[in-house]
Amino acid sequence: MQAANAGVKNGKDVKRIIIAGGGTGGHIFPAIAIANAILRQLPQTEILFVGAKGKMEMEKIPQAGFKIIGLDIAGFNRSSLIKNIGLPIKLIKSFLQVKKIFKNFKPTAVIGVGGYSSFPVLKYAQAKKIATFIHESNSFAGKANIMLGKKAKKIFTASDGMEKFFPAEKIMISGNPVRESISKSNVSREEAIKFFDLDAAKKTILSVGGSLGAKSINEALDKNLDAFAENNLQLIWQTGKPYAEKGKERAAGKTNIWANEFINRMDNAYAAADLV
Repeated sequence: MQAANAGVKNGKDVKRIIIAGGGTGGHIFPAIAIANAILRQLPQTEILFVGAKGKMEMEKIPQAGFKIIGLDIAGFNRSSLIKNIGLPIKLIKSFLQVKKIFKNFKPTAVIGVGGYSSFPVLKYAQAKKIATFIHESNSFAGKANIMLGKKAKKIFTASDGMEKFFPAEKIMISGNPVRESISKSNVSREEAIKFFDLDAAKKTILSVGGSLGAKSINEALDKNLDAFAENNLQLIWQTGKPYAEKGKERAAGKTNIWANEFINRMDNAYAAADLV
């Protein structure tokens, strides 16, 4: 694991940072980029991720080389109020789990990246007077982050105009962190096209509607898949999990369409694309 092995463990000079949150790639991958950036600056830092059991982060974070602990927590279900009956119990249980994590790991700072698993972690840290930081990747902040932002030491945002959600003096516009595997990729277009089993002679369009997909984008692409072949174009299509089965079914037999619920190698996707 990349939690630093150098230096004296449990020494005063070793920073221990918890990064909490997840749920979607939009939260998870910036979190990984943040963790790697911290380790480049402070190699002795120990980093622990905290997410929600059963969510994407429980797979993606270990794949990136970091340790993660999952909480028994769920978000508020707006479509079915009856499904929220057990929510208070899960929230209490998650706070007890967080208390145990803090006792064992003894964090010196906590970073929240969004997603409902970040709330109990940052809330507990703030109650214990531990420095908390928030990275808000969206242009519209959620209620949990707005609440947590009042006591956060610093709030890093992807865009300007976030003063309507957070105290202006705490905001720093940092943009969305990009993984080094993407920003410093040396993958050639030819290699990338081959990875997706496409044709190097054709122009390639990349469609990424987020790790959960974007319904409007998926439906628009679905209706116009034949137009790609008619115009000598090819498509790399990240459908997201909800649309994956239908997307793969629609792309079946079309050699100019690559469709999958998730793109594990975004460096290849960007290298292959002529238009995103």
